[in-house]
Amino acid sequence: MGFDIDKLNPEQREAVEAIHGPVLILAGAGTGKTRTVTCRIAHMIDLGIRPESILAVTFTNKAAAEMRERVADMVTQKAARAMTICTFHSLCVRLLRQDIDKVGYKNNFSIATASDQTGLIKQLIVKKGGANEKVKPAQILSAISSAKSNSIPLDEIEDELFRSIAIAYQNELRARNALDFDDLLIVAEKLLDEHESVRCKFQEYFRYVTVDEFQDTNSQQMRLLQHLVGIPYNVCVVGDDDQSIYGWRGADVTNILQFERFFPDPKVIRLEANYRSNQHILTLANATIKNNPNRREKALRAMRQGGELPRIIGMSGDKEEAEFVANEIRDRHLDFEIPWENFAVLFRTNTQIRKMEEAMRELDIPYRLIGAQSFYDRREIKDLLAYLEVLVDGTADVPLLRIMNTPPRGIGVNTVMVLVEEARARKISVWETMLNEQAISQFSPKAVNAINTFVDFILALQEKLDQEVPTLEIFEELLAGVGYIEWLGNQCKTEAEKNQRGEAIDELKDSMKALEPGLDRLRSYIDKSALDSDKDDDDIENKPGVTLITLHASKGLEYPNVYLVGLENGFLPHQRSLDEGTVDEERRLFYVGITRAKDDLCMTYCATRKKWGEEHHCEPSDFINELPEEGYIFTDHEEMMSQVADDDEMAALFRDMRS
Repeated sequence: MGFDIDKLNPEQREAVEAIHGPVLILAGAGTGKTRTVTCRIAHMIDLGIRPESILAVTFTNKAAAEMRERVADMVTQKAARAMTICTFHSLCVRLLRQDIDKVGYKNNFSIATASDQTGLIKQLIVKKGGANEKVKPAQILSAISSAKSNSIPLDEIEDELFRSIAIAYQNELRARNALDFDDLLIVAEKLLDEHESVRCKFQEYFRYVTVDEFQDTNSQQMRLLQHLVGIPYNVCVVGDDDQSIYGWRGADVTNILQFERFFPDPKVIRLEANYRSNQHILTLANATIKNNPNRREKALRAMRQGGELPRIIGMSGDKEEAEFVANEIRDRHLDFEIPWENFAVLFRTNTQIRKMEEAMRELDIPYRLIGAQSFYDRREIKDLLAYLEVLVDGTADVPLLRIMNTPPRGIGVNTVMVLVEEARARKISVWETMLNEQAISQFSPKAVNAINTFVDFILALQEKLDQEVPTLEIFEELLAGVGYIEWLGNQCKTEAEKNQRGEAIDELKDSMKALEPGLDRLRSYIDKSALDSDKDDDDIENKPGVTLITLHASKGLEYPNVYLVGLENGFLPHQRSLDEGTVDEERRLFYVGITRAKDDLCMTYCATRKKWGEEHHCEPSDFINELPEEGYIFTDHEEMMSQVADDDEMAALFRDMRS
């Protein structure tokens, strides 16, 4: 029970002891932020502060549970139960349950779940005449949430149909005495803003407020916090502006950069002693992040001695990049018995996943994928591989049933069920049942026509396969014939999702370019893909192995050996940021990537990369130019490979001489 304040470094101790008035703790990467925050809360209890008056707010249930658990290890169970450690949304529910009647709702309000929202939007799409517009509920809900998060009135949504549905949706929620997750924040902030008695009540109750991951707060959460914290402003916010990487989903970095504007004369404490990385890694991190003009000045310093210089390797292409990373990880695992879990590969976009996954699978390296979906587990890839499997063997019922009405072609669920039963009764495959005129004669003329059209289309493609027409040509005809890409695009919630799914299909096309024509070649391709897909049956996030992770998902994590791939303009910084002038956030993302590494950091870029099925020339990331040349070892991959070949030749020569 309790903690030893003498085990904290001077800056951590200063933060723990700064209890009164506004406090801004700038906690750099790897500086012991969570330990400092939890010790500070425990120290309040030691000073005799009532636990009921302590509020700590963070962003996720997982983070809140972790903080609650760590504090509970330092104080009595009674004290731990009495304090409030929760998410922003949980806090808002607590406020609203007591006083929401003051803003026109009943106190027994309900919280609309995702399925509630979707069901309501579906009804309104039909009611507002949008059934023929191919509009998806998720698209409208995304527009509503974006407007609410950015404090934009729903009647200012640009799209006319979306606007009318959004207004009707909100009116219906109000009529049902229900709030969605965005409303919880909006209505709670309105309650505190408009009702002084409620505001004073909660200010008096929560006398000491802590906000973790403050760089991720948006403007709405900032206003809520201002209402919640009264004089003498005993508020402590903890975060790192250099790790503010969620601007695209509403986070406002100015909350931490301009904290003095919200709470007067705060005590600013910088945690700069880094316990994670060696100094060589931190030198690169400090060098790049200082190029962001709007930031709180700080520089990480290593508490660990020694370590190897980071490496930057120039690759000829993305295939070579993936093979190099996979081979080096395997060799280091075998030669030095380094656990697979000690390695992580960090990437900026989903398009970089497939080749890395393929390289790992080729060498039987176990891996887990975090922050992105496995290429082989994507809906569009499974659909299209199922189509190819049907071309190879129509009697394979599982893939046939997957794509029989995908996209919809008039072979509905009831028709499919009857076909399956008929196949069982006749002891033949579903495909053979569809070819049997007598078997399908029981259906309506419309259903029979749909079945025959589909069968004829597949048979025509199978004939081309027998004639050894190039596989990619057949695949292109398949996509166009069933209208798959257009249909898939209409299923997407956002333009970004549409682009991602389109890129995945182009990756699949690209993998077929080198495939020789013919049934046997395609069968082998299908078999390999099926085996690859089978590896995804387990939860790929939780199984052991090398971590493949997006830069955004890597925040807060650490790994002994890190490979940061795709350091090219257009990838990191992302092309969108170059177009929109938001390179500062991309630089913070780069900084986050560098500071995940504990012992070894290897960064790579490619001279060419396949994108949208075509080979593109790539420029090394501008961020590389910001790194001190003496701070890393540069290697050209082709030169390195030729050197390895020379060494192998010399070794072979000596073996021959000895023999």
